[in-house]
Amino acid sequence: MSHYYQLEGPSGAPVVVLSNSLGTTFDMWQPQMAALLENFRVLRYDTHGHGRTRKNEKTTLPQLAEDVLSVMDDAGVQQAHFCGISMGGLTGLWLARFAPERFLSVTVANSAAKIGEQNGWLERARTVRHEGMSAIAKSAPSRWFTDDFVKHHPAQVDALCATLGQINPEGYASCCEALAAADLRGEIDAITVPMQFIAGANDPVCSVADSEFMHQQVHGSHLVTLKASHLSSIEDAHGFNVALLNFIQQDD
Repeated sequence: MSHYYQLEGPSGAPVVVLSNSLGTTFDMWQPQMAALLENFRVLRYDTHGHGRTRKNEKTTLPQLAEDVLSVMDDAGVQQAHFCGISMGGLTGLWLARFAPERFLSVTVANSAAKIGEQNGWLERARTVRHEGMSAIAKSAPSRWFTDDFVKHHPAQVDALCATLGQINPEGYASCCEALAAADLRGEIDAITVPMQFIAGANDPVCSVADSEFMHQQVHGSHLVTLKASHLSSIEDAHGFNVALLNFIQQDD
């Protein structure tokens, strides 16, 4: 098993799998841990080419999703709730569509059935390969958070930017290429797994309209909008935790 992961929480409790965003590690979920560990086991892992998970070969969205199933298999988890943010959310969409039997529910936060434009992702991949991660790290706060959050939580923002700066450039670039090619807009109306979408009202990367589109396509899904930017699980951790727990506890 090549992916670094941790499984924590009370034995026998339902499992929640958490999938991080591009350019972060599973430590980004720390604001969710205390709330989740009261009644759930939590399976966190470092995405392909991020943190303590090495970059292997070319990356695609199906591979990112299969990685989740491999981590679950290795941890002995047959079924779980899933929550992913941004790239992790798109990974969850794929899993809800193509591996529904493994999931009790799927929460997709600050994501889209197609994130951004192909050329933009390919350009970003070229940039980090030629210039390293520093250029991306400098501009990350404006993509991730509102100006107000950056102003009042500098230590939190700086720590995340430092992590981003240390990500393997090739691992990051290969995930950019996976996002460039990923488009599930024609697939998601076939999803039958209980689904929740969480949007950030001030998200410049994946808009509220992106979440509304997915919500309209997936029959019976929930939609929650938080007063946050792209990393809503950090900027409005309390609101995020309430939305996630309300959704997964109603399914147990």
